Amino acid sequence: MEKLTIQEIAEALGTRCPAGGEVLSLCTDSRSVTPGCLFVAIQGENFDGHDFIRAALDQGAACALAHHPGDFPMDRVLMVEDTLKAFLALSAWYRTQMPARVVGITGSVGKTTTKEMIAAVLSAKYRTIKTQGNLNNEIGAPKTLLTIQRDTQAAVIEMGMCGFGEIRDLALAAKPEIGVITNIGVSHMEQLGSRENILRAKLELAECLPDGAPLFLCGDNDLLSTVKIPRLSIIFYGIDNQSANICGTIESSTPLSTQFTISWKGKRWQAAIPGAGRHLVLNALAAFGVGVTMGLEPEEAIAALRDYVPAGMRQKVVEHHGVTVIEDCYNASPDSMAAALETLSSFPARGRRIFAASDMLELGAISRRCHRQVGEKAAACGIDLLLAWGEMAEEIVLGAREKGMEQALFFRDKAAFANALAETVQPGDLVWFKGSRGMRLEETVQELYRRI
Repeated sequence: MEKLTIQEIAEALGTRCPAGGEVLSLCTDSRSVTPGCLFVAIQGENFDGHDFIRAALDQGAACALAHHPGDFPMDRVLMVEDTLKAFLALSAWYRTQMPARVVGITGSVGKTTTKEMIAAVLSAKYRTIKTQGNLNNEIGAPKTLLTIQRDTQAAVIEMGMCGFGEIRDLALAAKPEIGVITNIGVSHMEQLGSRENILRAKLELAECLPDGAPLFLCGDNDLLSTVKIPRLSIIFYGIDNQSANICGTIESSTPLSTQFTISWKGKRWQAAIPGAGRHLVLNALAAFGVGVTMGLEPEEAIAALRDYVPAGMRQKVVEHHGVTVIEDCYNASPDSMAAALETLSSFPARGRRIFAASDMLELGAISRRCHRQVGEKAAACGIDLLLAWGEMAEEIVLGAREKGMEQALFFRDKAAFANALAETVQPGDLVWFKGSRGMRLEETVQELYRRI
């Protein structure tokens, strides 16, 4: 964050400036206060940041942002109507002061990996910042925007949502010049009710792009492939859809890498990425497209993709005592579960291909059906052994057994699930862990490492 005066912040928010001074950074957690920061008191369901304003000021915060009085000195507090809305408004104003080009990314699945790949590509030529982790909501996005510096040349901003209007608010603040929508799946079906409504919500990003701006859409997705917005430059990318502007063809794949070709504007290039699966290739095609659109040579973009490092617990491949483990515990949806199973089925393995699954969350009324379809997919992919744990995991096993898969086991208890895995896994086996972040499947991964 560039240094700001308290007066500048007050003027940007249309509120009274209580004191002079400068702000060097921002903070929303009193445990992370640094001298000279702006402490934003967020009021949540289970906590109220206003309770920590005094402590933040005592620790050296230059001032605080608040929307109701409390046990703190008012002479160092900027009062606003709603701190969350003011935080977003401040980031929107700050964005207008910075010359960086912004890429906005959303989608039901794949947006975080695509964000990481795009940032890796753009970093080959430009000073680039990106959304950290998946901090893509009304708190995370403003935090990222406020880290832009005057010498930042590119910012890659991920935008998540739970309902209508949320992506629009984030995009109006970020003011992206390029947009990417990776997928329209069934995540957030509980809140929005249909995939068509999810498409509408994701297209709020397109509404906020300037006329003529590039909008990259996955042409393999049944809903995105139908999008027509005459005022924008829509660029489709895909593998199955060979009429897309940017096409990929997978040549070979191992747990550690995928070799593929990229076809664009009548030319072809050989490319490779760490990790496996057509979904990762689709993400790479989007990153390639954004890179060349922003001035990289195709060869520069492809070289950057080759050096991309997967983030967090997304398809991290670990060899442990002769067992190959794919840690894919960051999130799960019906689309990403199917992609994982398809990729697992194609991997060469000396032993068995084992799928260790847990629940997919936030699917609402369609949850039972979606979990059963995961089991059906496991059977269709010829997975050797399926172990599933969670409240809805029984549906996964029932779906697999209905399609003739005998080696499918359900566990209601997490410890029993971990114990069964440890007892059955042998050298040469390939084990893929997949579940929603809330299931904390990484704990089972670590237990397996301790036991084998």
